[in-house]
Amino acid sequence: MMVFWQEKLAILATPKTASTAIESALGSLAAVVIQRPRALKHTDASRFAAHWKPYLAEAAGAEFEVAALMREPRDWLGSWYRDGQRDDAEPERSTRGLSFDDFVQAYCATGLKAGFADVGSQAAFLGGRGPARVNRIFRYEALDDFVDYLEDRLGCEIILPRLNVSPAANTSLSSQTEALLRQVCAEDFALYEGLSRT
Repeated sequence: MMVFWQEKLAILATPKTASTAIESALGSLAAVVIQRPRALKHTDASRFAAHWKPYLAEAAGAEFEVAALMREPRDWLGSWYRDGQRDDAEPERSTRGLSFDDFVQAYCATGLKAGFADVGSQAAFLGGRGPARVNRIFRYEALDDFVDYLEDRLGCEIILPRLNVSPAANTSLSSQTEALLRQVCAEDFALYEGLSRT
């Protein structure tokens, strides 16, 4: 998460949406950069609205706009899966030996999830369609639109480095698993499809 005081802008770090690269490029310009612990770095919209937003508004005497990125839901899960393929993945987060289909089935399972599949939901992170929803959500797949927005808001050229890239892996799904994913993640797909493509 980053806060830009003069520009009255906060950027939430949606997991698996280039947050490390964005922090690397913009960290020196921000008034606040939270990189760790992970729970604070990835402060979600509801927690931001409950704690940070009122504090910032009172301290600055103005409301802050909140922006974030959202990745296409299937691709987002693919990134989590590929990240778990790393040799240095924590044992409970490792997806080595699993197919992507197995991973998605575990993610869609009800009840207590396996550690590697317990990755949350982008719709929940971004506040869904509720009152805590992020003001400006950009498609990760159209990262240039987000960069253009930031360049306009911050008044500088931004070049994002390529950091923390997950290894390549096969992310094919059976038609049954694809249908299950679309059912379980209906809110995520609806939110993503509702985002502007420009």
